[in-house]
Amino acid sequence: MSPSSETARNGQRLVIVESPAKAKTIKGYLGPGYIVEASVGHIRDLPGTAAEVPDKYTGEVRRLGVDVDHDFAPIYVVNADKKSQVTKLKSLLAESDELFLATDEDREGEAIAWHLQQVLKPKVPVHRMVFHEITKAAIQEAVANPRELNQRLVDAQETRRILDRLYGYEVSPVLWKKVMPKLSAGRVQSVATRLVVERERERIAFRTASYWDLTATFATGRTAADAANPENFGARLSTVDGRRIASGRDFGSDGQIKSANTLHLDEQAARALAAALERTAFSVRSVESKPYRRSPYAPFRTTTLQQEASRKLGFGAKRTMQVAQKLYENGFITYMRTDSTTLSDTAISAARAQVTQLYGADYLPDAPRTYASKVKNAQEAHEAIRPSGDRFRTPAETGLSSDEFRLYELIWMRTVASQMKDAVGQSVTVKVGGASADGRDVEFSASGKIITFHGFLKAYVEGADDPNAELDDRERRLPQVAQGDPLSAEQLNPEGHSTKPPARYTEASLVKELEDREIGRPSTYASIIDTIINRKYVFKKGTALVPSFLSFAVVNLLEKHFGRLVDYDFTARMEDDLDRIAAGEAKSVPWLKRFYFGVGEGHVVGGAAEAGNGDGDHLGGLKELVTDLGAIDAREISSFKISDDITLRVGRYGPYVEKASQVEGEPGQRADIPDELPPDELTVELAEELLAKPSGDFELGTDPVSGNPVVAKSGRYGPYVTEILPEGTPKTGKNAVKPRTASLFKTMSLDTITLEEALKLLSIPRVVGTDPEGQEIAAYNGKFGPYLKRGTDSRSLTSEEQILTITLDEALAIYAQPKLRGRAAAAPPLKELGTDPVSERPVVVKDGRFGPYVTDGETNATLRKDDEVETITPERGYELLAEKRARGPVKKVAKKAPAKKAATTKTAAKKTTTAKKTAATKTAAKKTGTATKTAAKKVAAKKSTGSDES
Repeated sequence: MSPSSETARNGQRLVIVESPAKAKTIKGYLGPGYIVEASVGHIRDLPGTAAEVPDKYTGEVRRLGVDVDHDFAPIYVVNADKKSQVTKLKSLLAESDELFLATDEDREGEAIAWHLQQVLKPKVPVHRMVFHEITKAAIQEAVANPRELNQRLVDAQETRRILDRLYGYEVSPVLWKKVMPKLSAGRVQSVATRLVVERERERIAFRTASYWDLTATFATGRTAADAANPENFGARLSTVDGRRIASGRDFGSDGQIKSANTLHLDEQAARALAAALERTAFSVRSVESKPYRRSPYAPFRTTTLQQEASRKLGFGAKRTMQVAQKLYENGFITYMRTDSTTLSDTAISAARAQVTQLYGADYLPDAPRTYASKVKNAQEAHEAIRPSGDRFRTPAETGLSSDEFRLYELIWMRTVASQMKDAVGQSVTVKVGGASADGRDVEFSASGKIITFHGFLKAYVEGADDPNAELDDRERRLPQVAQGDPLSAEQLNPEGHSTKPPARYTEASLVKELEDREIGRPSTYASIIDTIINRKYVFKKGTALVPSFLSFAVVNLLEKHFGRLVDYDFTARMEDDLDRIAAGEAKSVPWLKRFYFGVGEGHVVGGAAEAGNGDGDHLGGLKELVTDLGAIDAREISSFKISDDITLRVGRYGPYVEKASQVEGEPGQRADIPDELPPDELTVELAEELLAKPSGDFELGTDPVSGNPVVAKSGRYGPYVTEILPEGTPKTGKNAVKPRTASLFKTMSLDTITLEEALKLLSIPRVVGTDPEGQEIAAYNGKFGPYLKRGTDSRSLTSEEQILTITLDEALAIYAQPKLRGRAAAAPPLKELGTDPVSERPVVVKDGRFGPYVTDGETNATLRKDDEVETITPERGYELLAEKRARGPVKKVAKKAPAKKAATTKTAAKKTTTAKKTAATKTAAKKTGTATKTAAKKVAAKKSTGSDES
């Protein structure tokens, strides 16, 4: 019997999920008797600021939100934007006979369920309802067979949250003091940043090596029967006199060849050898044939889905998870945060049925295929990511479009292919030999592959991070030849090559690296990558992740003074220990004590493994590391030698290069580094070029009116001109004088600016004249472009040059026109996205004063940094609008109304108070319902990327 008792059978049951979209789908499967409501993500968390902490807490507890001296007790507060939703949930619970907590079945979902139970304090039976797909059968099965809340998962998630809070809140202030304000550190984000920086260091240290070889086109002399069986084939020189020809893998990062036994050909030697081989008679020396077999790829888990979506669809990890979240919530795929490659019996049956239907019985193996997870710390009890249901919908049957269609198709193809037969064929290697005119023995090699049965490759071929890599379905056919067959060389081409530095990480390859090193949770990699990009530690150049110079300074500090915290093995061992806590094999509080306080007098706890490290029993903890900062030299941390006399420095306002003066006592040269210059491109030559540019002060001449020198400068916000005031001019106080300063027009350059042009710029704002009513009209260059101003009436100009050239008559003509509300007449939308599911109004993308934005006519939401007009999807537009609605309008401080006359009787006062309370309750309930409905997309964005660090 289900958990519903006989007496409650006809009562109301409250089911709480995280997302409104999920609630809507599940409600349709449960029907009458069930109220399905969303928590809209986490309702409670550690305080974001000290202001959110209750007044009874002071000192370190108030700063951290964790009482480290009392068993690391966390302080939880209900999120300000969730208070109205909590009120609604309590109201619904008061009218219900049972409570089902139906949040996701992972550690974060278990923690959300626990927080709901703690805050709502239900007095009715509580059940934990879990499912891996949102289908009618799965939901009905879940409600009929609930389980208890898993307290071990809750403890593990709480330990992880406290650990990340302590790490972030203790280490980040060190970065503020020693590098730059507003920086952040995190248990996984700092290690991920270090990986990207280390790869760039390898590229900086890399020295290119050149090498040559020969390619040949050989002919059998026979006529090809058909195009599929060629009689000509290409081969590459492999040995000369038995010595292997050097290729790229034979050189170290220093550009030197690794082994003296390898023959390194330069251009001259390669061309001489080609000439000596022109009349050589070649023959086949050997033909080696081996069976080729390739098995299907395992079904997707979170990280492999992110990698393939990056390779095949160009999606970032965050975008992949957002789209997957929508597919899951709308019942198209199973849960998308999983480390499992296991398929249920139902899924295997569905996949095998589709193989037979679409490809035929010849492609179906005799027995179902099973896949064991290779992930060490696999998520609990999940399937692989697959189409939902006991029958898979083909992509054409889903009715999906855009990003959702493409991602579903990828998941569907991968799942079906995982239950198909191997691809089989033959791989062939042909060796061709001959003797050169000068008596050297040479051998060429050619490889071929023929796929005789494509098997799973008919359905799916995995991509590769290396764009030059050969994919599994690529065939290379060689002619049928036998040992001793004569061949003629139709072409002999010397070819030059250069070694390449290690490739930068892409989102896909960084995800793979983190997983291979067992660092962090795979379900949180998307949020980690998003964090290091938003924090300006990394920027994207194409698909490559490039570290900023700022990240070099941050990693330099962390490595020198917090080495253990960014050690890869140490971070992986911490993950192991957190899993041991989840499994009940270790205790949370002793582990946190060792991590935070270390091992010493008064703080001896457990063994090394229990503390998250195996480095001995006499280690200082995090608290000790952040206490003594005197040894950290801020200037040294942020300085990097480019040459003997040129240094790169990361300053508070950005990176710059500095060259010491040759004259003692005189200041050196400085030059700002262009934004988003990859660090490996900052060579000595480029640094000299930057320093040689007119980036410092250079005098244009003297203002004939004031007598002050006028100079041109290059600033952080672009080139500008300014006047130099005489020495002794007061710079502060009542009599302070500020120098005139003006930015160069976009059409001007520091290389060509003249004194005459500079004086015109310094004359801005320029008085154009006076209108017939006696009001002055002036031309300005403002933050949002050039404009005219007459009193409080401003009008936009079309170009900066107009500021200096517009006449009074032209200005009056502009003012004679009706004023347009905004900067210009309404322009047509940049893109139409469709109808918003919440407001049911058409959504378009427009170009606004602060950049492109989406709007449904009622709500406007500015596009984020990673959003582009050309690629933004309707779903992304709806999500931005939902987030904006959930935040609500900007609150304005209202003026206090005059005090009203007090009620003349106690009865009147009481009635007034009661009426107000009733009205307030009704209004709050109405607002709560609206806020919940319009926040539909907010939780999807948060849950899609997970939450790993403070």
